[in-house]
Amino acid sequence: MTVRHHVSDDLLVSYAAGSLAEGWSIAVATHLALCPSCRRRLNVAECIGGDLLETIAEDSPLEDSWASVRSRLQQQQQKMSAEPTPRKTKPAGHRDGLPEPLRSYVGGDVDSLAWRPLGRGAYHIPIKTADAETKVRLLRIPAGKPVPEHGHSGRELTLVLCGSFVDGDVVFARGDIGDVDASLTHQPVATPDTDCICLAVTDAPLKFRSWIVRAMQPFLGI
Repeated sequence: MTVRHHVSDDLLVSYAAGSLAEGWSIAVATHLALCPSCRRRLNVAECIGGDLLETIAEDSPLEDSWASVRSRLQQQQQKMSAEPTPRKTKPAGHRDGLPEPLRSYVGGDVDSLAWRPLGRGAYHIPIKTADAETKVRLLRIPAGKPVPEHGHSGRELTLVLCGSFVDGDVVFARGDIGDVDASLTHQPVATPDTDCICLAVTDAPLKFRSWIVRAMQPFLGI
């Protein structure tokens, strides 16, 4: 498995610092379980964070601190891209299943879960957290079918766990994480080979174009 779409620097640094809300943290931790490259980046971020705590003066501007972290992360990414690709390690969970920590959150693996219908063959499972900032859910999109066209009122992370989907001309497969904001309106489509199962995290309601879907939103919680 080759992960092509990775977690952003701002999320990774916040995760390393322990300041990320629970919903975002679930997505980042699950992506890390599937992505050796981002696990290496996390190690770098944690080391940089420790160095900064020791070396940055108390009155240093936060913007300067963040610029320093981002610069060092980018330098490390360039260094890693020039090195030979390391041998891949097997992620937690079976090949096409849910890795930890997500599996513990939902209480089982894909085939044992109680999926709730969303309509048009799609299903979801809301995931309870103690986080008032985000909403977290598993989505199962039927093979070859689109999700309703929608925009965003805030940020959305979408992590592919099984199957794949196409968003515009970009393919997202297992381990890939999409990160979109209010600037994007789109309609991802599951590839025709198998159902696509994703972890989706949002901090604001989606903005659907279909009035039927908008009418159902309060009942579906999306």
